[in-house]
Amino acid sequence: MVRGKISAPNLVLIAMIFAVSMTFIDQTIISLAVPELQRELKLSPSGVQWVLNAYVLALAASFILAGKLSDIFGHRRLVIIGIAVFAGASTACGFTPVGEYSEAWIITFRVIQGVGAAFMFAAALALVVATFPLSQRGVKLAIFFAITGAMTGLGPIVGGYLTEWTWRAVFWVNIPIAIIALILTARIRPTDPTHRVAVDWWGALLAALGMGLSVFGFQQASTWGWSDTRTIACITAGIIFLAIFVVFELRRRVPLVDLRIFKIRAFTVENIVLLFASMVFVPLFFFSSLYSQISLGDSTSEAGIYIMTFFIGFAPASIRGGKIFDKVGAKYVVTTGAAIAAVGFWLWSNQLTQLSWNDQWWAIVIAGAGMGLIIGPASTDGVNRASRMSYGEATGILQTFRYYGSAVGLAILSTILIDQTGAVGSYYQDVKTASGRIAFAEASQKVFTAMAIVMVITFVISVIGLRPGVQKSTPDLVPAE
Repeated sequence: MVRGKISAPNLVLIAMIFAVSMTFIDQTIISLAVPELQRELKLSPSGVQWVLNAYVLALAASFILAGKLSDIFGHRRLVIIGIAVFAGASTACGFTPVGEYSEAWIITFRVIQGVGAAFMFAAALALVVATFPLSQRGVKLAIFFAITGAMTGLGPIVGGYLTEWTWRAVFWVNIPIAIIALILTARIRPTDPTHRVAVDWWGALLAALGMGLSVFGFQQASTWGWSDTRTIACITAGIIFLAIFVVFELRRRVPLVDLRIFKIRAFTVENIVLLFASMVFVPLFFFSSLYSQISLGDSTSEAGIYIMTFFIGFAPASIRGGKIFDKVGAKYVVTTGAAIAAVGFWLWSNQLTQLSWNDQWWAIVIAGAGMGLIIGPASTDGVNRASRMSYGEATGILQTFRYYGSAVGLAILSTILIDQTGAVGSYYQDVKTASGRIAFAEASQKVFTAMAIVMVITFVISVIGLRPGVQKSTPDLVPAE
């Protein structure tokens, strides 16, 4: 036991929750600061999108490499490195100078911040998985995702009040959390074996190029148009690089990713489920923040409370989903969650033009509960299916799918909103007239309807792809039913 009644494994869980909470807070807290940040720094509309998407894309592009390095150098060591990089880049973002270099400065450090977050998250999740036996992981990871998910909900509350002081504080708030996380991580002494192998840097480069170019193409479609040669070229080039990455990895003696892991049916399906679910989960905070501030006329702090409604459903459903997962397996929980989320987002979209939180809160809670049943159990089941000796690699793959889905979702849903509002970046400005508020609500309705459709697709994938039952053992990279 370690001081009082906190056991050594639970201390690991607490330390990793503090570390990863920064990345979850960052998913929502920045969205609230966007209008103030754009006004002071005079960012271009595409620059504003990249302040959001550069972080998410850097996360996606770095996760596989982070997972591999975590297995090689040790999960605890990489958590510490990730915390330091993330906190340092957050501090630099907060000190972005006003002037011609503002856009380049903040986007560059958002990329660095994303890399640090990937290192921290991949290693932290792998450390939690390695600490607890298979029979306890559902509950422990449910606690992990519920609390860190609640931090995503705390982000809007804290961010709203901090933005009313200065938008820079939404970056600086990570510093005290990082200090606490470093102190706790320094105290833990987990079982943390390392596996020294060569690092496939070429594979990492190919994966980053593939994801970067494809997301860039999706995002620029709102500016260039979907039929523009540049849009098509970027998306096509990204897909080609990803295909080359797959072929390259299959031929490597020591690959960045052992693609045999995708022979495990449940692992593959859970990655696809997380990809589609994440096309909604992260972007929804950005779009709901804009809707709240523009259509409802909320202040940033009131917008934070609006977003927090989502977590009234998410947090308890996440914990409950973990308990059910341990008893009956992933299929029942994930399919139920996807169905509930699809209904919730559809009902939410229908209520947006009412311009009243009182007419929407129940639909928001339903959508949150559905997502809470998906994220934790799907992530836990995916990691459980991996080899005992590759938890870092497995979590790296799962989180790559999650954040690549987030980046693609943010890019595509942004183009839907821009197509509806009729002008690039117009939705970042305050709308004072009643007709303008309604117009933006109607545009948002299209975005949230698209989210509901994505959750229907997630439901179909989970129904067809997942098999019922509880996993009894952890396979060693062999096909499993």
